[in-house]
Amino acid sequence: MEKIKGIALGFLVITLGINAGTTLADSMDSQSKDLRYSGENHLTHLRQLTFGGENAEAYFSFDGSELIFQSTRDDLKCDAIFRMNTDGSHVRMVSSGKGTTTCSFIAPDNKSIIYASTHLASDQCPPKPDYSQGYVWPVHKGYDIFRADPDGSHLVRLTNTLGYDAEDVYSPLGDKIVFTSVRSGDLELFMMNPDGGDVEQLTHELGYDGGAFFSYDGQWIVWRASRPKGEALKDYQKLLSQGLVRPGNLEIYIMNLKDRKPIQLTNNGAANFGPYWHPDGKHIIFSSNLRDPTGRNFDLFLINVDTKKVEQVTHYLGFDGFPMFSHDGKKLVFSSNRNGKVQGETNVFIADWQP
Repeated sequence: MEKIKGIALGFLVITLGINAGTTLADSMDSQSKDLRYSGENHLTHLRQLTFGGENAEAYFSFDGSELIFQSTRDDLKCDAIFRMNTDGSHVRMVSSGKGTTTCSFIAPDNKSIIYASTHLASDQCPPKPDYSQGYVWPVHKGYDIFRADPDGSHLVRLTNTLGYDAEDVYSPLGDKIVFTSVRSGDLELFMMNPDGGDVEQLTHELGYDGGAFFSYDGQWIVWRASRPKGEALKDYQKLLSQGLVRPGNLEIYIMNLKDRKPIQLTNNGAANFGPYWHPDGKHIIFSSNLRDPTGRNFDLFLINVDTKKVEQVTHYLGFDGFPMFSHDGKKLVFSSNRNGKVQGETNVFIADWQP
């Protein structure tokens, strides 16, 4: 999941800005003006929750009272995991502060959290990739998935394979975790028990499968995938052998966990990512650059699972991504460059959702 943030920033040619802590003035200023853009009719009472640095992949607790997210706030050199209330208060780090982290999620019973981390491989931030081969992002082999108590204590390692294990989320019942791993030789989706046992492979096609999320009834998953062919496939395999992936065409897929047959939802040739189910089970929200010929502008879109009709939700000329509905469908949280004070600033926003 962390990698898609890189895709967006790469397309936008954005460099990171200076991290800044939240101030009362920041908060009051963001709440005193309308942060929406023309046409964003599904969003009301849009509020900014973080201020400064890169803040992304914010996901609701199942009771809707808290968010867990990754951030480079407070002058961090690479991402750490934080929790906060949905009004932006009581922000605290819940990861170890070592290595880099990504893909955090809160268990349905709020008794544990999961996230991916490289801290066992190294306490330091991983090196940046070599961009001499073009824009690529790393699939760090040091990533493993961990479970911890809600405050980050009592860390337990759930995966222990050579290579990338990340992009992990709980099922609505908390009885399964879906994640992405390179253990089969390709980036595929897997499912395991909350203790790391009973691992099952879900996808089997060459290409990148990642960023999966369960539907609210737990019967389906949605994810993003690439299916490179010909020279693109050769390039994908060469880079993967070096622990790299070149971002490009990503389409949205769904799968019923009973028959486990992938169903492709989008086929627009764009970079579609960050899909999340609406609680009605009939719609999926995702981020895409499909309306921008330059590929630089990412907005949120809503797709009807049955008709495949797509509706644009956000209209900010920049980056909007990582959307998630609250479990009652009344709120939407997402990350955006809007209202940033420095170039590259990405913050968490929350809005009331209007159907």
